[in-house]
Amino acid sequence: MKAIVLKNLGSVDNFVIEDLPIPVILANEVLVQVKGISINPVDVKTRVGKGLAGKLKDENPLILGWDISGIVTEVGSAVISFKKGDEVFGMINFPGHGKAYAEYVAAPSTHLALKPQNISHQEAAAATLAALTAWQALVTNAKIKAGQKVLIHAAAGGVGHYAVQIAKHLGAYVIGTSSAINKDFVLGLGADEHVDYKNQRFEDLPKDIDFVLDTVGGENVDRSIDIVRKGGTVISIPSGLSESVAEKAKAKGVNGYFFMVQSNGEDMKSIASLLEKSIRRSYVMRSYPFSKIAEAHLQIETGRTQGKIIITL
Repeated sequence: MKAIVLKNLGSVDNFVIEDLPIPVILANEVLVQVKGISINPVDVKTRVGKGLAGKLKDENPLILGWDISGIVTEVGSAVISFKKGDEVFGMINFPGHGKAYAEYVAAPSTHLALKPQNISHQEAAAATLAALTAWQALVTNAKIKAGQKVLIHAAAGGVGHYAVQIAKHLGAYVIGTSSAINKDFVLGLGADEHVDYKNQRFEDLPKDIDFVLDTVGGENVDRSIDIVRKGGTVISIPSGLSESVAEKAKAKGVNGYFFMVQSNGEDMKSIASLLEKSIRRSYVMRSYPFSKIAEAHLQIETGRTQGKIIITL
């Protein structure tokens, strides 16, 4: 099989397409012929030596990626949930070595769900790490309820565009931040209100927000705490909460914390149900062929991606 191997941490020039043996699956795994791969900011961070690089740097060969959609071609002896020929999707082995940038992937069956028939492999691959992050932040951790006010930062991005849709599905009043050029996109996702972060201060919003999902990091976390009601919650995805910010949150009676998404097949099934019912959709900004992985990474690096970037096999 062909796989994209990262020879050294750093530049996209370090990606090399190599011929490798098809993975041998364990009893609890299935072999997936990959049809779509999703590229995320954590892929880029890991490639340059941040993200999960510390955990993966000694892997040889090092194959990045965690998000796949494809067709089951082999089933482990202990697997009863899938059969050969099933179309499946999921986030594989996160935060471990996913090895998704390949034509075939050995995937734990508990990390997958059946792909809805009404969406493409590209749309399914998109709805994995980013969608799981939004789901686990809003549903598992924050337990958003109908009528609550939710602020989603970077609402046009990968995690953000799913978070807006999920929050609306849960019955929340949703405010999304983005640049002005993405206003119509964010409102089209279902947001009730839009804030142009370049020309408006979100701190000027009423200080009664129940929950903030911060996908930006840095000072954005600190600023977000000021608009959350007592007892409300701020979850930061990219950079976590510094000790000083955590102390400030606690002093104001706000729950502030960082969490990292985890592979979870049951959550994938919930996401699949929403996709199947068209309650939520994936927006694919651009799709690249397998050989153009470098271009896909460079697009993510711009910080101006609307929705998701996909690799098609």
